Amino acid sequence: MITVGTNPDDWDLYESLANVHKDTLFYTVGLHPCYVEGNWRCKIKNIKKYWLLDLQPVALGEIGLDYFRLPKDKLTAQKIILFQKECFVEQLRVAKKIGCPVIVHSRNSFEDCLSLVDQSGVNWKKVVFHCFSEGENKIKQIMERGGAASFTGNITYSKNDHLRDSLKFQGITNLMLETDSPYLTPEPNRREQNEPSNLRQISQYISSILGVSEKEIGEFTSLNTQRFFNLDG
Repeated sequence: MITVGTNPDDWDLYESLANVHKDTLFYTVGLHPCYVEGNWRCKIKNIKKYWLLDLQPVALGEIGLDYFRLPKDKLTAQKIILFQKECFVEQLRVAKKIGCPVIVHSRNSFEDCLSLVDQSGVNWKKVVFHCFSEGENKIKQIMERGGAASFTGNITYSKNDHLRDSLKFQGITNLMLETDSPYLTPEPNRREQNEPSNLRQISQYISSILGVSEKEIGEFTSLNTQRFFNLDG
């Protein structure tokens, strides 16, 4: 399992858990856009220190932009967007310097995320747009750059035909799966809290969509994840 960092409150916890469960549990650090405020520089000032530890993070993330939860007041919203962009740019700068994989959170902000990653000079082969929720045209733009998308339980929701189109377009070669626990529980248990064990349920559903065996889904997604996050060292 990979525990994905969202703010300084969980970075040390995940690093400690990874040390207890070596070779089983891995961790990332990053300041999620929904935790970005005016003091964001203070929050990320020590982020590089985790790559000086014996057990380093496997990625920087999740980082990015989220315009879904912006306040209604336009001036306040514009200020938050500015903070998010500045914080994203700075964390991308750190990721480029380290040369580590990057987990991107993009909600209602795809074009800006794409543009800022382009400008950062980060190697696109080390970029994954997690919990992908866009259509075929946008996953095409990621793939053209060498990046990838990972899919969650929302692929099973009846209204999300555009996600299934994106899944088919990307195919199995670069496919990675996730649960985004405790959110986005796959159908038919959508009202329940999500957990990592539901990954198999997502895998079974995707197997039927792509018309390949569940064993192949497991083999490809495991290999892709291990390679992307360099889990074998």
